[in-house]
Amino acid sequence: MDYMNTNRALWDEITPIHARSAFYDLEGFKRGRSGLAPLDLEELGNDMTGRSLLHLQCHFGMDTLAWARLGASVTGIDFSEKAIALAQSLAQELGLDARFVCSNVYDLPSVLSGQFDIVYTGVGAICWLPDIRRWAEIVAHYLKPGGTFYIRDVHPVLQACESKPETQEYKLIYPYFQGQEPLKFEDEGDYADPDARVSSASYEWIHSLGSITTALIQAGLTIEFLHEFPVCEWQALPFLQRGADGLWHIPADHVPIPLTFSIKATKH
Repeated sequence: MDYMNTNRALWDEITPIHARSAFYDLEGFKRGRSGLAPLDLEELGNDMTGRSLLHLQCHFGMDTLAWARLGASVTGIDFSEKAIALAQSLAQELGLDARFVCSNVYDLPSVLSGQFDIVYTGVGAICWLPDIRRWAEIVAHYLKPGGTFYIRDVHPVLQACESKPETQEYKLIYPYFQGQEPLKFEDEGDYADPDARVSSASYEWIHSLGSITTALIQAGLTIEFLHEFPVCEWQALPFLQRGADGLWHIPADHVPIPLTFSIKATKH
């Protein structure tokens, strides 16, 4: 809990940084920009009419509200009070029917009841969770029979790579098979605004693809697919190049590695 409390302080601190950053383009979202990744829309679908959706680790709710615009009845949860407060104000400002709950993933059953057609997790989420098995159990707990779970997140191979500004090639410096102890980072900048000054440290965990998929299977879900992609939505490594599609790609003179992955699973 000390690790998670430190991380909560970080996300409270960076929420206003993200809200005013060009990276998130909140004003563009208010004017109608979707914000959802094309890969998510392709793999999960863009017609959510009549479907209930639970978004785990929703930050300040942009993606949650984007699913609401597509017709879903949405609930977003996050452990940052500042993020949830901003999400609630956005929903009210935009006139969207959405519920937001402040809770960490593990404590959610004590504050949220019911089940959902879809449980969704976006990019940059599970590295903040120490217990991937319990996470999978929470996912299964909130899915209706026949319901769909979808996650697309940072690939653990990318997480294990160095991403300092001088990096021009792949260098694995973090353990792919990490174990229980987290990695500690004390960077002054932020991925959404490198010039921002952030005082809070962060603790992160690398979960292997094997541990993620096994946890979901053991929680009772059936895996429909596991996809790996050599692209991502942000410049995760300094030498990545932005393509015409708006995504960041590995240059032709580098050996391709997976940058993101997605899993779709069903509860029977």
